[in-house]
Parts: sequence; C-alpha cells; structure tokens
Amino acid sequence: MSDSIIRNVVYRTNGEMFIGVVGSVRSGKSLFIRKFIEKKVLPYVSSELKNEIIDDMPQSAEGRTIMTVEPKFVPANPANITVDKDLNLNVRLVDCVGYVIPSAKGYMNDDHTPRLVRTPWFSENIPFEEAAGIGTKKVIENHTNIGLLVTSDGSFGEFNRTDYEDVEERLVEELQNYEKPFVIVLNTTEVNSSKTKRLVDEMSAKYQVGVIPIDVMNLNDNDIDRILKEALNEFDISKLDIKIPNWLSVLDDEHKVKKEFNDTISNVTGEFRKFKHANIIKEKLSECPLFDSVNITSLDSGTGEVIMEINCSDDLYNGIVEEIIGDAINDRGKFIELLQSSKVAKRSFDQYKAALDQVKTTGYGIACPTIEEMVLDNPQVIRQGSRYGIKLRAIAPSIHMIKVEVESSFEPIIGSEEQSKQLLDKIMADYDKDPTGIWNSEIFGRTLNEVVNDGIRAKLYLLPENIQYKFRESLEKVVNKGRGGIIAFIL
Repeated sequence: MSDSIIRNVVYRTNGEMFIGVVGSVRSGKSLFIRKFIEKKVLPYVSSELKNEIIDDMPQSAEGRTIMTVEPKFVPANPANITVDKDLNLNVRLVDCVGYVIPSAKGYMNDDHTPRLVRTPWFSENIPFEEAAGIGTKKVIENHTNIGLLVTSDGSFGEFNRTDYEDVEERLVEELQNYEKPFVIVLNTTEVNSSKTKRLVDEMSAKYQVGVIPIDVMNLNDNDIDRILKEALNEFDISKLDIKIPNWLSVLDDEHKVKKEFNDTISNVTGEFRKFKHANIIKEKLSECPLFDSVNITSLDSGTGEVIMEINCSDDLYNGIVEEIIGDAINDRGKFIELLQSSKVAKRSFDQYKAALDQVKTTGYGIACPTIEEMVLDNPQVIRQGSRYGIKLRAIAPSIHMIKVEVESSFEPIIGSEEQSKQLLDKIMADYDKDPTGIWNSEIFGRTLNEVVNDGIRAKLYLLPENIQYKFRESLEKVVNKGRGGIIAFIL
C-alpha cells in the first residue's frame, strides 16, 4: 500500500480506517474483504492475532447460494497495525448482509417463508431482507468512515448485469442520504475492456460518485491504492482558501462588483463541496466575467485543503478606481496630488469621526483637539497663602457639533380641491415601492428635492453672524467656568 495514500487516509479518518462493505448478494463483497485482510492486515499482526482474524473472515463461494447471512465485523475488534515505523492505524472491515437478487438462493426457506438471520442489533432473529436494510444503515452510520458499494457487470457467476442494477440504485440513494464518503467497486473479470470502460463512465455520470473497475478475485496492492485514493476524493473539502487581489478584498461589500463576487463564490461553493469537486469549482469560477484567471495552487487530499488563486484584469481595477474617485488617473503627478489631498482629508475625518457618530446618536458630539493644536502659555509662578507653585496654561480648540432639526414646508396653491388631490395622488403613486423616489417628483418645473432644500438653506442662513459668535462664547464659558451656572436666553 502506498505510504502517501495510507497516510492521507489516516489523517482524514483520525487513524481509524473502518470500511463498510455493502452491495447485493453474490457480488463479491465477502471475497473482497478476505483479499483485503490477507494483504493489508495479516502481514502486520502477531501469529496469535492472525489466527483469530482468520476465524473471523467471511466465507465466499461461487454459485447462486447466498453465503453471508449475518453482518460480519472483520476482525471482530479493530486491529492496530503499523504500516511504516511511524504510521499506526486501526483497521476493520464490515461485511453487511447483501441486498437480495430475486433469483438468488438462500434468503427463503424451503416452505417459501422468509429466512431469519441473526444480527448484533436485535435479540431476536429477523427476516433476511430486513437485516440487509437495517444492517447497512447501522454499519454506515455508526461503524465506518469509508463506504464501499460492491456491484458487478455480470462477467462472472450466474447473474447478468441487469440483476445487479436495481439493488445498486437503491444502495446509492441510501448511501448518499447517510452523507458518508463512499465509492463503487465494479467487480469484473474484464477490467481493461472498452465495454467495461463505457460502463464505468455511465455509472459515474449516473451516480455522481467514483467507480473503480476491479477483478476482486485477483485483488492486488495497486487495486487497493486506487480504491482508497478514489475514496479520499469523496471526502468533503475541509478548507477552501480562495486568494483574491487585495484591492478586491477591501472593496466595500455594497459595491456592485463585490456583491457579484460574493454571490458567485457563495453559489459555487454551496453547490460543490467534495474534494473531487475542486476542478469543477475552478471551472465554474472561471466562467465569471469578473475573473481574468482562476488557478488551483494546492490540493492536499490528506488534509482536505484546497487553495485557489483568482486574478482580475487591470481594466476592472482601473474602472473601479475611476468610479470611486470620479476621474481617470492616467498621470502620475495627478495621482500623487490625489494621494496627498486624501491624506489630509483622512486626517481631518479621523479627528471628527467620533464626534459625528455621537451627533447621529445623541444629537451632540465633541471632537477633541490633537497635540499639534495645543498652545502652551508661558509658565507662571503662583502663590497660595505661604506656599508657592507653578501654573501651566494651555489652549486647544475643541469642535462641538450639534444636530438641529430644520423644518421646511412647501405649500403650492394649485386651484380646485380636485386638482390638488390629483397632484397629491401623482406624487404618492410610487411611494410604497420607492419612498426616496418622491424627491424626484417635479412641481412647476422643479424637483421636490430642490424646493425643500432651498427652504432649509434659507432658514440656516438666517442665523446672523453675531448670534453665532455669542453661541460660541456662551459655550466656551460653560466648558471653562463650570456647569453649575444658569444661562438664560431671552428671545
């Protein structure tokens, strides 16, 4: 067994390679388990344990008669083996009671009553067909981390391909519902024939799961490696790391490009989640017009991590920059000028941002001065009674912001009451669908937005400059002299 493959399997299954083998009767399940145990377990255990495991192994034989009549844990207790010096794992396979093919023998008694079989989950014996369904469910859900569905193309034994198809379809549906990784082993004596290759392609497309053609009678190390490697592809992706240009990652989530990007990633990764889907995810992302290229930079089947890198065109970047700043930057001098002015604007905004947030919340905000704005007077020696000290006086500007609700009304005289109602209905027609759209309604050749804004501006500019100065002077006295006094405004 390839060290790299088994290491990856051990990593994904936390050191426990428990394989549940399911399928129809007479498909080769028991033979597969015998071959697997002989090649991958017995060489690594003691002689005493080897004899115990051999006793646990299921029987297999040719013909129509069913051999496995009860679930079989092989070995009964998981065998701890060391494949390499530092590679330890627990191994166990479970041979489930096979789903019945009607023409098989051994699931009915001579009097045509259902054959009763023993299972580990019930104290009483239950019908053969019931044991197959219950056993498969319990084994896959509780006792395995990898499922193997063994089926056949009819190239051996006394059954043809169609005898296996109904059971095959039923089991695939059940296994998919259990949400455990599983693969299909197609038992065939014609592994390399064109007919088998076509059947494998058909089954893969039909069931959307890995299908491996294997001659179970002659199972070898390479066959087991192929099965385990395909099983790794059926595990979920544990981590999908998509690397994108840093300018795209910092773009506002409300921007149309960022929204389209997020929607594309969400749709693709929501639909495809298995490790085998990595290339499909890449292809789907490549279809997005936003991306110039999509590449897989790392695939680790052991950890289940996939790393992809997305690149976007310079045209997309330049278009977004132009949209944000309102102008195309094709000159380096202009670009430096923009950066310098942006730096100054950001410094000012950072100083006032907290005050603006306070204004929005409470109606009043204060922007504290920076150390650069502080002016220190000449220090003085002062006297208090018989003691002396010094006085350090500093002056610094603080910006006080006040939210004032300004009212503005517009009362056009139209004519009759009916005409006034018609105008109001016209203005309010689309208000429920688009409340902000009312501001674009035209009245007498001007939008409602322009009319109301003019009224607000007129009121704001009516505040005389000397009154503004007195407001500031009064606020300074409150801040510097204390809050215990009373200020009365006589209007």
